[in-house]
Amino acid sequence: MTGNEIREKFLQYFERHGHTRVRSSPLLPADDPTLLFTNAGMNQFKDVFLGIEKRDYVRACSSQKCLRAGGKHNDLDEVGKTARHQTFFEMLGNFSFGDYFKEDAIKFAWDLLVNEYKLDPARMWFSVYEGDDEVGPDEDAEKFWEQVGAPRERILRFGRKDNFWQMGETGPCGPCSEIHYYMGADPNDAENCAANVNGPGDTITEIWNLVFMQFERNEVEPGRYTLTPLPAPSVDTGMGLERLTVVLQGVKSNYETDLLSNVVEFTARLSQGE
Repeated sequence: MTGNEIREKFLQYFERHGHTRVRSSPLLPADDPTLLFTNAGMNQFKDVFLGIEKRDYVRACSSQKCLRAGGKHNDLDEVGKTARHQTFFEMLGNFSFGDYFKEDAIKFAWDLLVNEYKLDPARMWFSVYEGDDEVGPDEDAEKFWEQVGAPRERILRFGRKDNFWQMGETGPCGPCSEIHYYMGADPNDAENCAANVNGPGDTITEIWNLVFMQFERNEVEPGRYTLTPLPAPSVDTGMGLERLTVVLQGVKSNYETDLLSNVVEFTARLSQGE
């Protein structure tokens, strides 16, 4: 499957499930002084999450062009150190604006990855926010992962650093649940273990982040922030197209996928004076 086919399969899947396909917004955000560049698929929907803007749909999907080279989400320092980081990439996302929430977001993610893309569940790990169970069993992401078929021992809890997402210092935010994938040769290998989830290497890599938008983060005075509940609990997910393509094409690096290999080869020829 080519990278273009992978992108299209994602968008068509969510269109079949009632989502409106929305075009990628520009890399330079319009009317948002909190961002220098578009760094996530949810940026163009920020005012929708906040209840300021209304659209004629409550479900959306997109493939958003993103640039992360500074600020809250800075991938520049990781380029060249890992096989999975880029400053410019495409983010596949599905969004709910007060429609569905954690349970359906997790059902969609499992169904798409396992039944449509045919990923091996034995290679998948799932992380959830450590405080999810404190709000009650009906809102605990771990419960929903178990319901779709994820083994309990592969569902891990992490703190705010890894499993609470915000677009910047201020704006919409909330706890999240990440899907990680083992990239090694043998699912029974010792490297396919909980200790390597959110680790420094590329053996187990995060491919999809499901963000449960619940709060707006505001700065009330320098260095002090408050969290205010959003008008309605919502969903914002982001999956790197290049990372998913690595998995589906069976290569080791984003730069070996058909999305980027031609650019790498062309640059190599230029450097050799061809």
